[in-house]
Amino acid sequence: MDDPPVVENPGPQTPPVTNPPPETPTTGNPDPETPPNEEPEQPPPPPPPPAPPPIIVPPPTTEGWTFYGVNEGGPQKVYGVSADASGNLWVAGGEEGLFVLRSGEARFRRYTLEDGLRPYGYMPDGGTPPGPKYLKVISVAGGPANTVFVGYEGMPGDGDDHCEANWDGSHPDPARYKSGDADKVMLMPDGTIDTVHYDIFSGPEIVRDEPRGREKLCSILRIAYDARTHSVWFGGNHGFAWGDANIDPRPACNGQLNCGVFEHVHPALNAWVYSNEREDRERYPNDPSQWRVHNALLTDAYYGVGVDPSGDVWFGGSDRTTRFRYVTSTGSMENPDYFQAQVMTEDTPYAWNRLDIWPDAVGEPNMPRPEERTSDHVSGIAVTKDGSVWVGSFSRGLAQLTPEGQVVRRLSTELADRRGLVSSVAADPINGSIWAGASWGGGVSRVKDNTVAHYGVPVFGVELANSRISDIQIDMSGSKRRVLVGFMGYERSDKRWVTGSIGVYVGD
Repeated sequence: MDDPPVVENPGPQTPPVTNPPPETPTTGNPDPETPPNEEPEQPPPPPPPPAPPPIIVPPPTTEGWTFYGVNEGGPQKVYGVSADASGNLWVAGGEEGLFVLRSGEARFRRYTLEDGLRPYGYMPDGGTPPGPKYLKVISVAGGPANTVFVGYEGMPGDGDDHCEANWDGSHPDPARYKSGDADKVMLMPDGTIDTVHYDIFSGPEIVRDEPRGREKLCSILRIAYDARTHSVWFGGNHGFAWGDANIDPRPACNGQLNCGVFEHVHPALNAWVYSNEREDRERYPNDPSQWRVHNALLTDAYYGVGVDPSGDVWFGGSDRTTRFRYVTSTGSMENPDYFQAQVMTEDTPYAWNRLDIWPDAVGEPNMPRPEERTSDHVSGIAVTKDGSVWVGSFSRGLAQLTPEGQVVRRLSTELADRRGLVSSVAADPINGSIWAGASWGGGVSRVKDNTVAHYGVPVFGVELANSRISDIQIDMSGSKRRVLVGFMGYERSDKRWVTGSIGVYVGD
């Protein structure tokens, strides 16, 4: 069993689910010999003041760009944006649900649990897990005509209540360990949806060292669809997984190998983590090398998912990146091998395929201490037609790699925010340029050869330019490619929320 991962994720944070406190138990009638409490009852506290109304940003009027937002029926928070082969625009709207702007229409339509979204898996008998349901749509990837693949965040919680840890914890709760994962959503002619759920887990007797079954992945941070191999690739909280794009609904399949899902793989790192940080910080405030440590397996936050021209897939997380050699391990697009590719990512002889883009001071086979690590914090991966790989980092900038993983160059202060805090990356097929969105304000950068163009306040206006660029994807469904940019929205210093937006660029 893997050790609990060290979460080093500067991505969007989600407040924990707060359960109402239990009612104060009554003691019944007081004993006759006990005098009653004479203190007067206290009035209930006043309700909190209402949240200030959100700020709806007027759409900028910039040539080549069209903007959509709340005024067109879109969500207040934009986590992801994509388009299917019919040109329908799909938006991940967080707890508001899934949104679609059908091709040729002017307003979004919203979908929630009541419409058929299923952010939870199945019990062994195919039934619905008991308990509350949590909906938060955080990723989308357009598929075939009128089809989108949708990723959910699992139910938040601390310790054993977190969806990743709950299955192996002291009190497994199917409302938690079965939350999240992904759906295949199909848009019907009448505007309703049909869904098939990807229950991303392994059932009994599938994983040798976990015969009871395995439930680790729950929050699907990024998704990529590859029509050539009929594959849907899921980047998740603990690792990554494969889904069959032609999956059939089989609720009682119970995590067997023919259920349409293989999980999970990670280019994990064995390392030391601090074991008594608070106490040791007081004892040795200026010398972290004296702080006590214990070993851990570091793997988390696979925001980087990029399909390679070969049919392989690049994945990047908090600490390492890998080329998952799904096709090249066999050399056959028709007969790829997930399990051989897993060997070539995880096994000891393949340390060369666990890439440290921003290198630690100590590498494999040695185990670095925390002060010897430089976490990569990968936020996105894009692969160009010639196989060049571009890796974005929430905290390190943008790196260009060769098809075999050698770093060619790194950019940070050259980008639009002048700091290199990158939150999303996409490759433009019309000229091979790379679009990179800023994580903490600054807008969008576009890298072409040795030039870096900035799209900031003059293009987006002050409010949108200050927003996190949550997603950038390319739509090739029409006669002209579209660059789809998600502006998440943000809270201002006066606590007012600036609503998110979707930008669509059709210029050269």
